[in-house]
Amino acid sequence: MAITAQMVKELREKTGAGMMDCKKALTEVNGDMEAAVDFLREKGLSSAAKKADRIAAEGTTYILVDGNDAVILEVNAETDFVAKNEAFQTLVKELAEHLLAAKPASIEEAIESKMSNGASVADHISNAVAKIGEKITLRRFEVRTKTDNDAFGPYLHMGGRIAVLTILEGTTDAEAAKDVAMHIAALNPKYISRDQVSEEEVEHERKILTEQALNEGKPENIVAKMVEGRLGKYFEEICVLDQAFVKNSDQKVGDFVKSTGGTLKEFIRYAVGEGIEKREDNFADEVMSQVKGN
Repeated sequence: MAITAQMVKELREKTGAGMMDCKKALTEVNGDMEAAVDFLREKGLSSAAKKADRIAAEGTTYILVDGNDAVILEVNAETDFVAKNEAFQTLVKELAEHLLAAKPASIEEAIESKMSNGASVADHISNAVAKIGEKITLRRFEVRTKTDNDAFGPYLHMGGRIAVLTILEGTTDAEAAKDVAMHIAALNPKYISRDQVSEEEVEHERKILTEQALNEGKPENIVAKMVEGRLGKYFEEICVLDQAFVKNSDQKVGDFVKSTGGTLKEFIRYAVGEGIEKREDNFADEVMSQVKGN
């Protein structure tokens, strides 16, 4: 069967694959459009498999709020350039919409779940890999539900490099919830309040601070008092309610939240690539590898 330019164009629009790949696919399956789509999909999956050992530490975070439901997620790619690609951004939004609707309990469940187009999330991402040309992973997500008496505070910083979702309970002041999220994006606290810090962590810090004071030559009879004072500073570093509010340094975040009539129930903070070990490739070795044809 003769492969026409119109057929190639149609297949390219369906799959986003290159023109030569589309022509080859149509030739291989004797012009069967659906079979050609499958052919390219299989090729895409093969390409995705070849990219499996690459490190996807770039990407974006995203938050979608719909009424009393919200989802925060991180989707990774290999380069910041692809993370800004329109097709990648579209994929992220599609995944957010699906996660918010399906509310899977884990990444494993999410990857196997079926999207509205009938494809699993895994296949949908693999199809995007075939079009975009980089390894892409849905790294993590959290779905949260609030009541009509609560407020979500979604905040994206630096175009999605950092995302924070807060939940203020007992107030509908969404602007205040967003202000707290912005603060958390900037200062990166670990906990909401002191009572969330484990006794083990407190004792570990107390021991370090005690040794520091003794090494400074402080008299033993005042070391304990100094340590408790320094522990207060430590709590200010790690507990958001103890921190000076970024929008008003004369006010603690805890006091700001109290002024809204609500309480900070929870926050989730994602930063792109945090905790992912980025491989440092040796450029000279890479060049030699290419020269040798490896």
